[in-house]
Amino acid sequence: MAGKKVGVLALQGDVSEHIRAFEEALGGEGEVVPVRSPADLAGCDALALPGGESTTIARLIDESGLREAISTFDGGIFATCAGMVLVAAGIGDTRFTPLGIVDIVVDRNAFGRQRESFEADLLVTGLDAPFHAVFIRAPLAVSAGPGVEVLATVPQGIVAVRQGEHMVLSFHPELGGDLRLHRMFLAGL
Repeated sequence: MAGKKVGVLALQGDVSEHIRAFEEALGGEGEVVPVRSPADLAGCDALALPGGESTTIARLIDESGLREAISTFDGGIFATCAGMVLVAAGIGDTRFTPLGIVDIVVDRNAFGRQRESFEADLLVTGLDAPFHAVFIRAPLAVSAGPGVEVLATVPQGIVAVRQGEHMVLSFHPELGGDLRLHRMFLAGL
């Protein structure tokens, strides 16, 4: 993972938390840059799509000309919360078209409104101890294609998957200081 360059989509959402988490996960042996235009993706090994408001982020991706650049990006994508909605192959919503990068179908705000946000200790494939996950108006994957590895579930459905170099989480691993999932993602690049 040494020397990796990670871009963080910096249009809306918890951008600074992802930048700080990846800087710490890289341990000073890589670079983390904000991505606001297609040119910012040059040389990146990975791109993080943070949580936020998925309809707003989708609109800003289109306005900034990033849709094609992200859809054809050949590095790993680390998508959390709203990022899960953005990378999905399908969503139960007609307000925007997802990027179609990961073969999952997602239900936005699957757990309800802000007041239904919660925390849970998850068993995640590849980790030797539960991960304390923070769910904030979280989405849920309701189905996953044959090339998708399910990493974690809750009784309502799928909350963590991996497809090739991509890792998609419906919760916020950048909050709370546990960087095991960031490190697992970087190790898979």
